[in-house]
Amino acid sequence: MDQNNSSNGTVSTINDTIRSVAIVGSGVAGLTAGVLLKAQGHDVTLFEKSRGPGGRMSTKRVAGTSVDMGGQYFTTRNPDFLPFLRRHAGEQTVVPWHGLLGYQQDNGDWSEFPAEQRYVGAPRMTAITRGLSAGLNVQAQTRVARLHRDSQVKKWHLQDADGQNLGAFDQVIITAPPAQARALLEDSSAAQLAIELNTAVAQILPCWAVAVKFSTNPWPRFQGARVANSPLFWVADNTSKPGRENASDEPAAGHWWVLHATPEWTNAHVDDDPQQVVDALIAAFAELSGNAEPALETLTHRWLYARSDAGGEPQPGHLWFASEQLGLAGDWLAGGRIEGAYNSAVGLVDAIGGSEQA
Repeated sequence: MDQNNSSNGTVSTINDTIRSVAIVGSGVAGLTAGVLLKAQGHDVTLFEKSRGPGGRMSTKRVAGTSVDMGGQYFTTRNPDFLPFLRRHAGEQTVVPWHGLLGYQQDNGDWSEFPAEQRYVGAPRMTAITRGLSAGLNVQAQTRVARLHRDSQVKKWHLQDADGQNLGAFDQVIITAPPAQARALLEDSSAAQLAIELNTAVAQILPCWAVAVKFSTNPWPRFQGARVANSPLFWVADNTSKPGRENASDEPAAGHWWVLHATPEWTNAHVDDDPQQVVDALIAAFAELSGNAEPALETLTHRWLYARSDAGGEPQPGHLWFASEQLGLAGDWLAGGRIEGAYNSAVGLVDAIGGSEQA
């Protein structure tokens, strides 16, 4: 393959061989890899266990608006990330969020986050992933349960949870969280590769997420805040984000806040009834805001794999096993953050191209 593939997300290639590539997961990492590989002329299929693409950039639609239950915003340190999103997801899907963000110190005092441009998807976070997936073959509601490599013909065969064949592929890229990736590898002919994940990836922390609708804004001090000494880790004024303003003419459209619990609190209450979680986090928010206004409506989501924590240890960025033609990508391999998922996928696609040229 004669390839000119740079990490700026734009690819110019001349292919001697069109490869079939299966990508497990359709979050930012999977979609980025899919876009880049398709641009190289390869036959790419993404398998997504949920109803649609997005991963942890999850959004729930409610009357008159939408609520971001997962990733809240992102920053751009890699100068190629934002142009990639605008080119492939659409100019109008990525917009600045000018909310005032604060963080609470252990003594209870508040400080503002350093000035930095922050972005969100518009009119919801999933607008970005929907845009990235528009030209890709995404097989939704399909959970890949087993991988088997035929060493004679050098093809990967994928099966779903019911044992149905999902096709044969030259290469496989896994972008699921590490625990799920490890389980998939352990139950496959690539079980030895699962050992590589034991030391190569960050810990993935859980999070109970609750969205609450109030009649008015109960805490106008900040639009987003990192909380200390509380069951709450993060709270955000969802209605303050561009495109989330009440789009309905209904008087009761309300004002939505998103509450994320700490990993420690989530672990201690991981199997609690959702209503118990709602009651506890709303009570913590009332203590934080000093406003006990009753909730008009609530939503919950339990993230078992919410965000990565490498504990300061360096991360590999991606994993590529050339002899097996199998790779792994995700923010958990590249320091977390939404941009980390992009960086990981770009690095993996570069590595695949480099191994073919070697």
